[in-house]
Amino acid sequence: METVSPSLLPEPVMANLTIEIDLPEGVTITGYHRLPDAHGVEVAWLWPETGCCPRCKTVAPARMESHLEVGKTRVVRDLDILGQPAFFCYQAVFHRCPKCHHRHDLLPPFKRKDTSYTDRFEKQVLQLLIGSSEAEVARRLGISADTVRFIVKNQLADSQAFRVDPKRVITDIGMDEISLKKRHKLYVTIMTDLSDPRHPRVLAVVPGRDEKAAEACLQLLTSEQREAVLRYRVDLGAAYNKACRLLLKNAQAAVDRFHVAKLFGEAVDGVRKKNHAELQEEAVEGGAEGVPFADVGVSPRSVEPDGGGTREVGSALRAVAGAAEVV
Repeated sequence: METVSPSLLPEPVMANLTIEIDLPEGVTITGYHRLPDAHGVEVAWLWPETGCCPRCKTVAPARMESHLEVGKTRVVRDLDILGQPAFFCYQAVFHRCPKCHHRHDLLPPFKRKDTSYTDRFEKQVLQLLIGSSEAEVARRLGISADTVRFIVKNQLADSQAFRVDPKRVITDIGMDEISLKKRHKLYVTIMTDLSDPRHPRVLAVVPGRDEKAAEACLQLLTSEQREAVLRYRVDLGAAYNKACRLLLKNAQAAVDRFHVAKLFGEAVDGVRKKNHAELQEEAVEGGAEGVPFADVGVSPRSVEPDGGGTREVGSALRAVAGAAEVV
């Protein structure tokens, strides 16, 4: 084996990599740490000028205390960076009440109390649940199924507190159902702003998957916002389509390719299952004597492949034609 002298090895080339991070409003980056399979982002935010004591309800000028000197750092999960988990890191800060001297934790503007993830990470979990299950989302994000379930429950608890900025311009609306588990009876409706496909945003989460749930989501928009919506993307069910036609007067339905392909596949599979089991197990060379034309999809008036199966598949395609635009 030959060895190479270190002096003959090429000098390592140093390169700079710029990463763009979409930060919550009011949050700034103070440091960055590259971990083997993750990213650590040190963040800070402006502390409030006043504080309210949760014990005695006294509102007084803020008296902040931090654990910077002992290095006590909080870490919460945020959106992935370059396909790898990212975490916000910040120093623990407390407010000391001047009246009862009770000390309570200062909650950052990007997370709720008693959670180890940001608000926008919760919204990402909801988006990933569309067309998926809690187990699949948990596996994809590297978290437990219990965490996914807890996030959905928190979002449902906040459903009455959802507010949409009346100044927000919304041209595309998405609406779909999600469930915690497959074949689970607990469903919720999620409405998403799809005006910018690169940055979809969850607007509302409401229990149920019927027309009433869809109307509750749309009622969160002002009348001006509903009139400005140009397209709504929903499944082929009647409930969501009826609510959108009723409240989105100027919008046109847009059915995504996933739902079209799913409906087409179901129609073709239904025609296939009409054949006898014996015909699917064994193939006998020669004509299909004694087999009714209808069972093999051949019209009695013609020897050309039918009529019946083609009509059923064609009806599936016509269901999404016309008013619906395939996207």
